[in-house]
Amino acid sequence: MSRISARGFAVASATAVTTVGAVVGVASGSEQPDLQPVAAADATTVLADIPAGQQVQQASLTQQVQAQTDAADATTRKTAEESARRQAAKDATARKEAEKQAEEKRRAAALVLKASSSTAEVQAMAREIIGDPSQFQCFSNIVTRESGWNYTATNSSSGAYGLVQALPGSKMSTAGADWQTNPRTQIKWGLNYMNHAYGSPCDAWSFWQANHWY
Repeated sequence: MSRISARGFAVASATAVTTVGAVVGVASGSEQPDLQPVAAADATTVLADIPAGQQVQQASLTQQVQAQTDAADATTRKTAEESARRQAAKDATARKEAEKQAEEKRRAAALVLKASSSTAEVQAMAREIIGDPSQFQCFSNIVTRESGWNYTATNSSSGAYGLVQALPGSKMSTAGADWQTNPRTQIKWGLNYMNHAYGSPCDAWSFWQANHWY
């Protein structure tokens, strides 16, 4: 094998990492010692660029995955919040219904409640609370006509309740939570009402005589 053909064989084996121009130059027998390093450097530069591109692409894919994850998390949170709002609304409705039923039961119990205190006992309470005998008598005149001293009396038409026929009866809760069953609470509320609305039980009685209501 000649020197030229040997060189050609060697160069041909290196064509995978050299340019076409370098191969042609060597095969023609010309001496081009500087071409191979330049071509190798170019190839290295090209090969070095590929990982950089892949890194950019990988970063872009990572951002897309993160964006999708964030969107999924936001959707999950929104769904959970909506579910919580709906449940809270259901709970509130259930509580209101339970309170309504409890109130209806209390009213029903009050309607069927029989007086455990006699008329004399209730009147004695009123004398004690009012103090002034003349004011007690005026108070008694009104109560006798309004409820007959029955502290569970209920007006079937208006719903007025108790000794002084408060309308609605729940007004008397300002004097005590036991306004439905405690005549003392009703007397306190009735006396306070007469004093503030008319000045005294006797003034209230005067108004009642003229109007048949007070």
